[in-house]
Amino acid sequence: MTDFTIASFNVKNLIGPDKEYYEFQSYTPEEYAWKEDWLADQLLTMDADIVGFQEIFEEDALRAVIAETDARGAALNAATLPDKSKRYHKKAIFRKLGVTPYTNAALAFAPNAADGGVPGQRRPGVAILSRLGFAEPPEIIQDLERPLDVPFQPLRGLEPDDSAGSFRLHRLSRPILKVRIPVGDQVVTVFNCHLKSKLGEYIKPAGAPYAPEQDLTRYDPIGRAMGSLRAAVRRMAEAWVLRRAILAELSLGRPVMVLGDFNDGEHAVSSEIIAGEVPFKNYGWMLRHDAESYNDRYSAEENKAITKAVNDVRLHSAEKLFVRKSLRDMVYTSAFGGVYESIDQIYMSRHFHPDNDDRIGEMDYFSVFNDHLTDGSHAEAPYNKLASDHGQIMAHIRLRAGD
Repeated sequence: MTDFTIASFNVKNLIGPDKEYYEFQSYTPEEYAWKEDWLADQLLTMDADIVGFQEIFEEDALRAVIAETDARGAALNAATLPDKSKRYHKKAIFRKLGVTPYTNAALAFAPNAADGGVPGQRRPGVAILSRLGFAEPPEIIQDLERPLDVPFQPLRGLEPDDSAGSFRLHRLSRPILKVRIPVGDQVVTVFNCHLKSKLGEYIKPAGAPYAPEQDLTRYDPIGRAMGSLRAAVRRMAEAWVLRRAILAELSLGRPVMVLGDFNDGEHAVSSEIIAGEVPFKNYGWMLRHDAESYNDRYSAEENKAITKAVNDVRLHSAEKLFVRKSLRDMVYTSAFGGVYESIDQIYMSRHFHPDNDDRIGEMDYFSVFNDHLTDGSHAEAPYNKLASDHGQIMAHIRLRAGD
């Protein structure tokens, strides 16, 4: 059997010291040292084979964190692992106490196409670190070769024309990174994403210093609601672009894992777009698409075929599979305004689902690293702005014997 772990880690604005990433936001050398220290400690604790990172502004800063992690790992191994001269050096416990370095690991970084390097106007990218290497060169999805057009049809009772409008997407807010990773005798396609946040998008008039909706002294609730609408539409469109790439891999029979910061919970529309539809309980109850009478419904054979077609391209939440397995009722990766929710996800294709007889493997365990999270509303757990504002998640996967 082959075991491996795969994790998602939103690092929260990783960039070197004295570099303004967003307007008036930068790290002093001392703040950066603290952040690098915390990130390295967290990465060492996770000890994951595959890690998808979000909010990476500079590859060099990430490499520095990885190097610091390896230095600490080497010191830890020297202190805890007995050498071969000790008769007990083969005890199983030492396989758990030691950590594996990232010395020979592969790192793929996808910079943001919208990042021009201008201080105060930087844009973050994503990265994937893999101890198992890459089977093929990584791919980046951000600037679309053909714009995504989302037309809307007229509501019933209105004449068909162009007035229903449409939405066009040329570029994703952040890149999607696709890699293919060899695991045992398998190659798994991994997507790392960071979808558009829920922060509103406001349009700045020509010549104005800022958008009117950003002036909170003249609070504009309807304008800010429109900003949230723009952000939601963009996030869902980006989810569809990711879904299209997922389906291209599934159509080739390839196992798929999708991880990252979805900026939405599992039951949000954007997450459902990525995961795919949940099959209807029985399509035999449903009127056919070409029904001509009350009894024109799908047959039992068609019900089976439709259900299989839907299930074949569904993705499944590692978190929810863990909750089902462990009877745990709450996992969270984000805390804001007293609301604790999971917006960081790891999704897996049917190839890893425990109910699939043809699975190549399945998840043994699911880890959540969120002890540092608080939204500031609890006095006993003050939030430190230099740590990540996301919890880290990790799935422990075991491939089946013979695969």
